[in-house]
Amino acid sequence: MIKVILVDDELSAIKSLQWEIENFCQDIKICDSFTDPFEAISAINYIKPDCVFLDIEMPEMDGFQLLQNLTFRNFDLIITTAFDNYAIKAFKESAIDYLLKPIDSDDLIKSVAKIKINKEKNMLGDDLKSAFKSFMTTSSPAKIMLPLAGKTIFVHPNEIYYCKADGNYCEIYFADNSKKFISKKIKEVEAMINHPSFFRLHNSYLVNTNFVKEFVKSDGQYVVIENGTSIPVSRSKKEKLLQIMQQ
Repeated sequence: MIKVILVDDELSAIKSLQWEIENFCQDIKICDSFTDPFEAISAINYIKPDCVFLDIEMPEMDGFQLLQNLTFRNFDLIITTAFDNYAIKAFKESAIDYLLKPIDSDDLIKSVAKIKINKEKNMLGDDLKSAFKSFMTTSSPAKIMLPLAGKTIFVHPNEIYYCKADGNYCEIYFADNSKKFISKKIKEVEAMINHPSFFRLHNSYLVNTNFVKEFVKSDGQYVVIENGTSIPVSRSKKEKLLQIMQQ
């Protein structure tokens, strides 16, 4: 069953879309509907739907502003609007479809088919991710060898939060809140670690994505890791990072 939420400031538009879904679309569960965008934000973050049908022009907050205020964005987005001039911006927000009001039932059916395809892909992806995690926990992945001054230490990948470039040196921040310096450039450290959980999201930072809690778009965009540290994300790395975090 696919969970959806409807957001539109016009109650009549919500009722019309609800009727279309209930009469023409199978396996769709309308979890809730909202005319108030602030209530919609709370519900989307809490319910975590598979899809959101979202109007654009709303008096208190438009649809794009609503998207910017969400902490949960792992859903299919379908724009429902009476205006055709938002299409480019909608697809920049990764909308999978753009339905013009009054919504045609055939167009709605095609949109729902896209949701189902994505849902099946995500389920397969979850199965693969679960299998990978099981493999990683049972097969004891190799430790990383880090040469420090006068000695070499061996650490498990998940003992490292992130690495930060410092000229010809690199600072390594550990999960126990300790920090060590290594006399190698961050590019060399990245090659030494060579682990799928680590991603170079900025020229100066190599991060263990297992510890990333949030991606924040405002203030230049950055991630927050489990110890509360904020780490900047290069614009060119954003899409790849989000792909990794959804795997």
